[in-house]
Amino acid sequence: MIELICPVRSCSVPLQRDATALSCETGHSFDVAKSGYINLLQPQDKRSARPGDSREAALARRRLFDRGTGTAVLAEIEAIMRGRATKRPLELLDIGCGEGSHLGSLVARLGAEGCGVDISSAAIDLAARRYPDLTWIVANADRFIPASDASIDVAISITARLNPEEMARTLRPDGVAIIAVPASDDLQELRELVLGEASEKDRARRVIGEMSNRFTLVDQRRAADSVSLENPALRDLLLATYRGQRRSQSSRLESAAGLTVTLSFDVLVFEPLEQAFD
Repeated sequence: MIELICPVRSCSVPLQRDATALSCETGHSFDVAKSGYINLLQPQDKRSARPGDSREAALARRRLFDRGTGTAVLAEIEAIMRGRATKRPLELLDIGCGEGSHLGSLVARLGAEGCGVDISSAAIDLAARRYPDLTWIVANADRFIPASDASIDVAISITARLNPEEMARTLRPDGVAIIAVPASDDLQELRELVLGEASEKDRARRVIGEMSNRFTLVDQRRAADSVSLENPALRDLLLATYRGQRRSQSSRLESAAGLTVTLSFDVLVFEPLEQAFD
């Protein structure tokens, strides 16, 4: 199991867990919520009273996952990890895990150990209730990942923000970071419907640049599928892309009975630079 460390500034001492709390030897303590997650988010690491996804957005993503959307990217990530199998269970960290469906599915398929981190307590609460055997942490991974040095085999980020320095610190020397970002044609039909245009940025190039100081790119794949969605699922998809709360955009779906939508991701695999130069 991934060793968690104290998030209090200048502490970083390992945390020990009992039935109701996690604590470090210096006296900092963090309660375990009734649903089983641990809130390690420090006041200085949040910019609002309720940072991250709302419960409504997290539930929209879960409904989409449960109906089978996004299977291509999950299958690609699973294939990459199966190629790195070890004699012991892999230690997986999902950064920006949301409501936990991707990590929960990967752990079940691979027989791995899993820890999910997200800044949204609403999303983490949903994750802990559905997958009680995994470790779920509320924290701002943009600033600090509450895991000890060199304790993780695979760091996963699916459409989440990146912290290359912290990913490099927490990965084992032979570990990998797997990052999935929307490809240029992702949701092109939905974007054309609600925005009037279908163009999208090349996020993969930006990510490769962000990671280059600490990692080397060793693999790049495209994971894509096409799904037919009726209006309620389209509304979930819009909400899951952070645009659903804009009335001017969501109202454009009112007359759409359904739509076939492209779901497309660039899946990037990185190794720490130290490993690349061995």
